Amino acid sequence: MFFPFYIAKRYLLSKKSHNIINIISGISVVGVMVGTMALIVVLSVFNGFEDLVSSLYSTFDADIKITVKEGKSFRSELIPREKIEKIPGVISFAEVIEENALVKHRTEQNIVSLKGVSNDFLYNNPLDYMLVDGDMILENQDQNYSIMGYLIAYNLGIRLYDPSNPILVYVPKRTKKALTSLDQSFNTGSLMASAVFSVQQEIDSKYIIVPIRFARDLLEYQHNEVTSIEIRLAEDVDMKKVQEDVADLVGEGFFVKNRFQQQVLLFKIMKSEKWAIFLILTFILIIAAFNTVGSLSMLILDKRKDISVLYSMGASQRQIKRIFQMEGLLVSVSGAVLGLLLGFILCWVQIQFGLVKLGDANAFIVPHYPVRLIFMDFVWIFLTVLIIGIFAAWYPVRQISSRYLNQRVSDFIKS
Repeated sequence: MFFPFYIAKRYLLSKKSHNIINIISGISVVGVMVGTMALIVVLSVFNGFEDLVSSLYSTFDADIKITVKEGKSFRSELIPREKIEKIPGVISFAEVIEENALVKHRTEQNIVSLKGVSNDFLYNNPLDYMLVDGDMILENQDQNYSIMGYLIAYNLGIRLYDPSNPILVYVPKRTKKALTSLDQSFNTGSLMASAVFSVQQEIDSKYIIVPIRFARDLLEYQHNEVTSIEIRLAEDVDMKKVQEDVADLVGEGFFVKNRFQQQVLLFKIMKSEKWAIFLILTFILIIAAFNTVGSLSMLILDKRKDISVLYSMGASQRQIKRIFQMEGLLVSVSGAVLGLLLGFILCWVQIQFGLVKLGDANAFIVPHYPVRLIFMDFVWIFLTVLIIGIFAAWYPVRQISSRYLNQRVSDFIKS
């Protein structure tokens, strides 16, 4: 067996001459364990919230969105629809026109994002599962319908399928100039609400989905003019591969963004928060490592006779240093392994049983804290604890110099 490791293991497990050293060593292991457990639990909860937010936005945002690099709108014929639909995994190709508008219902009014979509938008759309009331209908013969966010419907006092109180939509005219009255400044359209959805607050207070024909007429767009193309993919499809294939087909004049790139700021903020918490808890681990420094320093003092004997029997200065360095690493590794194990158990219990609730179950999208375990989090946390342990062991071992060893041998001979 590796000599320094063998001695270090004996020192870790055996009783010292001063019981306080055992206590401090135990506190060191517990401190590293608690810090490691907190790291894995907190990072796993952040992973869970990231998945939750991603799933909410994926309900409304398309898997892939095509927009023009210059200008606001473009002709839909510029996008090779047939070739894109032949890409494996593509299940929906929807033309979209999006613009701000003023909506009015009775005496209430609100500024919204009017999203005109083709009928393909309704096919296999996960928004169907987020409906609070109504049906996913945009057109029925000559009647136009809208699907709106819950907060918009609440603020406007909307009732579904209410022909006596239609929703009025106002947008500024694009083409006419020298306008002399308010009526000449805006195009106006009317429709009824067919459904109300609830995804999350930002979306619920912003979007009204309408037929693309209605949006084109209101905004004075050409029959083939769009502001974006939205593509939805089947489950378990390689989104990055499809994105690359679509980008090759549409050329350099268009942006092709996946779901995460459409909300890049939000996901960057979430990643930044996650690693900021990681750094904060790492500092707590560093503070806990001072217990290791203290226990090693006291152990070196306690084992002066052992050091003298080992040095007299031919153990080199390097070997003796490695004994105590290994002792510090054993403390850190033991705490890290126990912390990762306990953290895994706590996260597994939360995933399976949802013991820690998010307050009132009706006030949140999910009733309990979401958790997702990522293998690389375990790897990074273990490496972080290991590096901290190396530095914590290095500092007290510095005092074991040749002069120190010779002095210990001299004192041992005299005694």
